[in-house]
Amino acid sequence: MPRAEWHDGRFDRLWVASLTPYKAGSFDVDEDALRRLLRYFLAPKNVAAGMAVIVNPEAGELFYLTRQEKRRNVEIALEESRGKAPLFAGVIDLRTEDVVRDAKEMAEMGVDGLFVMPPLGAIDITTSWNAQAYPEVWIDQVKAIAEEVDLPMIAHPVATPNIAYGNGFPLEATLRMCNEVPNMVGWKMTYNWDGARRIARGLRSLEAHVGILGAPAVYFHELAATGIFDGTVSGSYNYSLEPMLEHILAWRRNDLAEARRIWANGLAEMQEWVYSDYSRLHVRYKLCAWLRGLVAHPYMRPPMPRPRADEASIARRLLLGAGLDVVGDDVFRAGIADIESGRRFTVLREAPPRAAAAR
Repeated sequence: MPRAEWHDGRFDRLWVASLTPYKAGSFDVDEDALRRLLRYFLAPKNVAAGMAVIVNPEAGELFYLTRQEKRRNVEIALEESRGKAPLFAGVIDLRTEDVVRDAKEMAEMGVDGLFVMPPLGAIDITTSWNAQAYPEVWIDQVKAIAEEVDLPMIAHPVATPNIAYGNGFPLEATLRMCNEVPNMVGWKMTYNWDGARRIARGLRSLEAHVGILGAPAVYFHELAATGIFDGTVSGSYNYSLEPMLEHILAWRRNDLAEARRIWANGLAEMQEWVYSDYSRLHVRYKLCAWLRGLVAHPYMRPPMPRPRADEASIARRLLLGAGLDVVGDDVFRAGIADIESGRRFTVLREAPPRAAAAR
């Protein structure tokens, strides 16, 4: 595909940053559950609305997966998505040469594009990295990937939190990245509200189209209302796909009354809580996905922290308030007991997820 065609808006999709499910009572990747989750996302009505998948994103615990697990996740995702919707794969490692190696492997396996993140993502470097003064820390790495792999890219532009942008790459650096790396087709909007407006204006000024892809679902109503919403890259679909999709489709129809109704009918309150503590964001993604019955347990791999019992109770109330179905009382009580014990997997071994694809 010629690069010019990459920038015609074909990648302005509703990208879901997919979780990695584990087997009940362990941290072994549950391949069957991953297939069910992908089929849930890629149901015909969702694909018709523009949904597509990013496998091995930060929300999928990319930092804690082995090289073999990352490859296997991609193999499964390719089997489930081919011919239905594009598939992008996250790439990250400790050294640039290893990131390039992973990108080349993903390309050889047949992914449609790459999801690129700053070195070490949000684990280490973004706590001290001055992305305004030294944007080349990331730009040089992405260029190294582009020199070896001719695939479109979507950026996950996290950077040291600051007042102007929140948790996102600054404007000048963003424009430099997009101008110097023609592979860039989408920009995940990890920013606060003020930062999102600044970055969106900058992206709209580019000669080649780079999609403005909403990330924090808590801002989707405002982003859609102001027209800076070409698509999404969000982990929130892992627990609230149905009302989120209805809300987005209402905006596409210019049905403001319906969009407002859906947003005010529990969806806004739920997303406000999920995004109220960014240090717990991915913990809450996994917790809510478990409450929906989509994964076998609510735990991320250590050193990621366990969810708390109060978080589980709040999340369950808010999911129900948004009109979403959740696991039964017995499974919920068993999960709370497990969380309160301070240990993982004491009572959750016999609580498999429901078959989401059957809904």
